[in-house]
Amino acid sequence: MKKFLYYIPLALMAGSCNKQLDLVNPNVPTITVYWRDAADAMAGTTAIYNSLIQDGTYMRMYPALNDGRGDDFYGDSPWGDLVQVGSFVIPTTSGPIAWVWGAHYQLVWRSNQVLENVPKITMDEALKTRLLGQAHFLRGLAYFNLACMYKIVPVITAPPASSTEFYPATAKEDVLWKQITDDFAAAKEMLPVTYAGLSGPDAGQTGRATRGAAAGMLGKAYLYRKNWQEAANEFQKIINGDYGTYSLMADYRDNFKEINENNAESLFEVQFGQPDQVGGTVMNYGGEPNANWKQVSSTGRTYAMDGYGYSDFLPSRWIYNEYKKEKTTDGKSDPRLLATIASYEPDDNSTQVYGRAWPHAQTAIYPRKYTHDGLNWPGNDDQENSGINYRVLRFADVLLMHAEALNELNRTAEAYPFIQRVRTRAKLPDLATVRPGMTQVQMRDQLAHERALEFAIESIRINDIIRWGWLYDAGKLAELKTHDNDFNTWKAGKEYLPIPQGELDTNPNLSPNPAN
Repeated sequence: MKKFLYYIPLALMAGSCNKQLDLVNPNVPTITVYWRDAADAMAGTTAIYNSLIQDGTYMRMYPALNDGRGDDFYGDSPWGDLVQVGSFVIPTTSGPIAWVWGAHYQLVWRSNQVLENVPKITMDEALKTRLLGQAHFLRGLAYFNLACMYKIVPVITAPPASSTEFYPATAKEDVLWKQITDDFAAAKEMLPVTYAGLSGPDAGQTGRATRGAAAGMLGKAYLYRKNWQEAANEFQKIINGDYGTYSLMADYRDNFKEINENNAESLFEVQFGQPDQVGGTVMNYGGEPNANWKQVSSTGRTYAMDGYGYSDFLPSRWIYNEYKKEKTTDGKSDPRLLATIASYEPDDNSTQVYGRAWPHAQTAIYPRKYTHDGLNWPGNDDQENSGINYRVLRFADVLLMHAEALNELNRTAEAYPFIQRVRTRAKLPDLATVRPGMTQVQMRDQLAHERALEFAIESIRINDIIRWGWLYDAGKLAELKTHDNDFNTWKAGKEYLPIPQGELDTNPNLSPNPAN
């Protein structure tokens, strides 16, 4: 089976009981009796991954609320939250905003339980180290996502010892990012390069965090905080093969299909599977854990075009035109265009969608990335049962982030080869020939262009826009407004998701963020 099962021990969802009620379900193990042996440690760690396949994380809302805020995507839905988030006017009472917050803190909660309890278990030390490394990685990923989406949040590193710890205070931004880098750094030292060839219950399992994944996310966290040298150091080791062998897939679209998953380009991806692969009868939106949960993604249905899905979002005309700017070495359009966007392109032999004749106006454009267009139709889009894994970190990102770090270190000339590896896969001409001798500023703009084409509709663009400071640069902001009308309603601070109002009302120590 291509994916390991995201098993859900109910103990990991247990909270503190009200002694006045004193109700104990004899069929549900509590935390006080759960953490006994290696089997508990293994199941408890696997349960952390389950938080990645719920609606508030990668099942639907994490991609949707990030993609919707970029200039490559905009809301086209009767569901007001999805349109409002893209226009930067989402209210603090939004349900999806709360789901994202809750699912990520569930991820933190489960990771903290493993980190608190597994060290006390007598078990194989090598397996214990791997499990703790995964908990560090997944907690780091949760906080990385929270930092990017909400800017400032509480940092919780252990289960509450008493009710006095039920209301954590908002941490300073530097404290939050230090926790992120500390977790990824710890994970890097504890995780294996691969699970192939190991002895133990995790032997050969695909989908668990690896040393390469931890190093890649550590480098990304350094890059986001402008620690250029530290970022370059991590990326160079990955590129050198110190943490395993990674390479670009020859077919760009192999990164977004239900086949060829966990491939040579993927450092970490979230494992989804259709019910006929991994079972399940109940949608895995979240809530109380259920042994019958599916392990499906709803992104394929959410992004699919009219007639084949909800069509809740559309690509911007700007990103479509950006793909058309430069011809390939054989005189064609960038092949990433039709892997990312469904459009009527008779010159590129694209006049069909889902195996049928183009049903829309010839000027219409729709998302194709992460949908089942051309892959498995008729199939599962109408039931929201997508099994397409979500790619969290690809080797192409490592290459372009490394180029960016080198450019910021005034080593612009050294950045060219790493960019070209990505361009060569897209059959684009040698950048050193078509744009030789770029200055640092020119290279920044070039990298922004390259990243837009490579990572459109991958939950990355808004993070790039924020970290580059474009929203606070009058010229860049004006440019963004030409890309996507949603930026006309942006106001300072609103690039982040607001802290959910329910959390602010419940926790007296929680501070509003700039979006509140």
